[in-house]
Amino acid sequence: MGMHADPELVLATLFRRQSGRMIGALVRMLGVQRVDLAEDIVQETLLAALQAWRLGMPRDPEGWLFAVMRNRVRDALRRDRVRARVITPEALADDAAAAEPAFDPDDESGDLLRMMFSCCHPSLTDDGRTALILKLVCGFGTAEVACAFLADRAAMEKRLTRAKKVLADDGVLYEVSTPEQARERLPAVMTALYLMFDAGYHGSATPEPIRADLCAEAIRLATLLVDAPATSSPEVHALVALMCLHAARMPARLDAAGSLVPFERQDRTLWDGELVSLGMQHLGASANGGELTAYHLEAGIAAQHAMARSVRETPWSEIARLYDLLYARKRTPVVALGRAIARAELVGPRDGIDEVLAIESREKLEAYPFFWAALGDLALRAGDTPRARSWLERGAATARNDAERAMFFRRLGECGRASCSCPTARVPS
Repeated sequence: MGMHADPELVLATLFRRQSGRMIGALVRMLGVQRVDLAEDIVQETLLAALQAWRLGMPRDPEGWLFAVMRNRVRDALRRDRVRARVITPEALADDAAAAEPAFDPDDESGDLLRMMFSCCHPSLTDDGRTALILKLVCGFGTAEVACAFLADRAAMEKRLTRAKKVLADDGVLYEVSTPEQARERLPAVMTALYLMFDAGYHGSATPEPIRADLCAEAIRLATLLVDAPATSSPEVHALVALMCLHAARMPARLDAAGSLVPFERQDRTLWDGELVSLGMQHLGASANGGELTAYHLEAGIAAQHAMARSVRETPWSEIARLYDLLYARKRTPVVALGRAIARAELVGPRDGIDEVLAIESREKLEAYPFFWAALGDLALRAGDTPRARSWLERGAATARNDAERAMFFRRLGECGRASCSCPTARVPS
């Protein structure tokens, strides 16, 4: 980092990258019962850096942070001694020695893995685990985590407090030095990272159409699982492949006006070729195991799209086959929708509409904007303008952000309508 870099920008970047490592190191030393103290020490370190770095950047910003963190640990332990009325030269020497192992430069991944797996306690919900990982491992503030789950900040603060109490009551920092130790919670960790990526990529839980920071954090942590011998597996490679192949399409998902661009209209020259290549490498590595998981199949579908030069040249029969296999393992309405859309490319838009309307538990999709987008698109292609208009209006009413609304307005314009009669719809800002 250059000596003339903006201190606040450098610190923000460094803090986001290192906060999980710092909290993991502190929790390893202080115990999960004191995760709140670990967070406080990291925040105090950040504030100290904000004040000190205005006078000039240190030559080793990362080393500076961890040195200050060790001092804060010693101060916290000394306060404990004072409260317990046990303050002797020997005790103070013990505290100084205890603070030294808080940062082990050779165990960066170990601290992050232990923290990630501890956050995925079996007593927590999927959303609770993901929120806790965002807070403790990714360095997100409470307001950012609340935004990621469309929750009120005060409500999210209570949810995080309850989740941290579960960790404290358990009292154990989860060890993942061997595959046997990792096996119990690895599926939950993968689910949490999958949900984190989904929240960033599909806007499934955010008020924004794309949260690149959520996607980047999910890929970073999933790559950590791949790189660690205790957690690396073909299924984890498949998860990383899936994330990379989807993330490669992000540069083409919004147009210059900020409107979502439907998949079939994306400029494929904007897709990130390096991420596609990386995703294909991980997909190849995922084939080394004997089990075909949902992650393998989703990554396989993404790969078929990534390698096709256009929608017309996409191997829809192979994608439909993969969706059949995926639906047999993951019978959700969203997977069924993807399967029906793929089949519509084979049987035509009118039969495709029938397939979408025949989805089991279809009512669960009625709050999902892309359900109505799929129906509207198929109706337009079938020349059924009245139904296309009706379904696109329903989609505009369920849109979760301005980018989605703009997409529906554009499609409504193709129906010959310049505006939408839905009371909840508005012109995107």
